[in-house]
Amino acid sequence: MSRAPIDPAIFPSLTEVAGSLARSVGAVIRSLRDAGVDVAATKSSAVDVVTAADREAERLLAAGLAELRPDDGVLGEEGASRAGTSGITWVVDPIDGTVNYLYQLPAYAVSVAATVADDSPAGARAGNTADGRRAVAGAVYLPVTDELFTAFEGGGARLNGEPLTGPAETELGTALVATGFGYTVERRTEQAEVVRRLIPQVRDIRRMGSAATDLCLLAAGRLDAYYERGLQPWDYAAGALIAREAGALLLGRDEALPGEPMLIAAAPMLARRLQAEIAAAYAEL
Repeated sequence: MSRAPIDPAIFPSLTEVAGSLARSVGAVIRSLRDAGVDVAATKSSAVDVVTAADREAERLLAAGLAELRPDDGVLGEEGASRAGTSGITWVVDPIDGTVNYLYQLPAYAVSVAATVADDSPAGARAGNTADGRRAVAGAVYLPVTDELFTAFEGGGARLNGEPLTGPAETELGTALVATGFGYTVERRTEQAEVVRRLIPQVRDIRRMGSAATDLCLLAAGRLDAYYERGLQPWDYAAGALIAREAGALLLGRDEALPGEPMLIAAAPMLARRLQAEIAAAYAEL
């Protein structure tokens, strides 16, 4: 259901909150990783893991938001949930790329986004996603490289304070495309078949293991395009805003909004070409 608009004047301060919390929690999880990691639980399958660090990081994010923004709601990947009264809900992923984190690979991130509920046609044009929310401020912090990506609606995207100009237009045949895979055998098999059909048409495929990281690398122009099926709001809330504010076009599958079942991001002409090729690949399954 649509809500009264949030005053855009607060978007910069929301971004500061997101960036500060993402950076501080990122320092904690890197320290915890250096001390060693244990799997605490599994989720969708035996290989979809949760670590004790995921839970501690989400606790710290929720506590920080409760202190700094007590009237806001919170939605977290590992179960943190609090209803708010302000119209703002923070969507957080304490460690996006947990398997990378477990194996001490560098592509993991802390993702923090302030979102508003908006299912109006104007909201769809402004950038709300398939979950019926629109991110208005956010940050993604990569602890290993000490890179803080930030953005707020209408304010552009930044990396460590410097403006980002996003991915350049390129032909599909010279595009470096990132994607990701789910954790069930059935979903992975389907996604692998789509990659098999797509890879002859592009420069190459990359699989980083972190949607938030992929979207930020796209915003920085280090990737030409990104697509993935099966993302959840915490996977992309901040990263999608950062990519969009850097100039990327975000699309869904066919006429759907980006998110679940599909998020596609690239410079506008490439995004539309990639969307068509992905649709053709799925039609042949």
